[in-house]
Amino acid sequence: MVDSQNTPARQRPSIVSISSYLLYLFLACQVISLIITLSTIGKTRDALRDAYAGSTVENADQVVDVFVAFGVGAGVLLLLLAIVLGVLALFNNQGRNGARITTWIVGGIMVCCVGGGLVSNAAGGFAGGQASGDGPSGDEIQRRLEEALPSWVTPVSLLLNAVSLIALLAALILLALPKANEFFRKPTAAWEPPTPGASYPGQPQAPGQPGYPQSTGEPGYPSSGEPSYPPPATNRPDDTPPADRPGSTPPSTS
Repeated sequence: MVDSQNTPARQRPSIVSISSYLLYLFLACQVISLIITLSTIGKTRDALRDAYAGSTVENADQVVDVFVAFGVGAGVLLLLLAIVLGVLALFNNQGRNGARITTWIVGGIMVCCVGGGLVSNAAGGFAGGQASGDGPSGDEIQRRLEEALPSWVTPVSLLLNAVSLIALLAALILLALPKANEFFRKPTAAWEPPTPGASYPGQPQAPGQPGYPQSTGEPGYPSSGEPSYPPPATNRPDDTPPADRPGSTPPSTS
């Protein structure tokens, strides 16, 4: 068994390509979400400070800074993980099974993060929280944010989270289908017929057995078609047959 140099490349199934496109879509949604977060971070900070302005909560400014830093940090972390998924999508297109396994691991973490964020935003974010001491309640904080932020921020954020979650789940499912398994399975070595006179690793040539000659034409034959025989014997003039040989009689001398 030897590897064939002319083995055709594996054909990538369409479900693997679609899975990669969905991962790219997930990355694009995270980029847009982070841009929205950074563009409204100033108004978010002002709304939180106004909500804590009339309270006696100690270090209210630090509490606001923690909320803002947590929101920005979460957006940056999601974007970094989305970039990792985008890079893994490139390796998935090449049939790297290790990249597919890593995509499932990172994608599973992202499903939990994005799904939790989607549920939180759908429930109203800070809405429903109880006030600590005489601090603002969750409903009050949510109302302040809705008044400070543009009206399109909340529905667009919900839409981006929903699209991200659906795209990521679909990409992970497509990578687990049977056609994808065949593509990511390690290809078997192709067989080539042995060449006369060629030696292969692990199969040394036996001593005393010469290799096959690399002849380019027909094998040669003897030039003469008939076998050669010795010439017939002839009698010379001075030769006389012996006396005891039957047949001819020597001439008389008288």
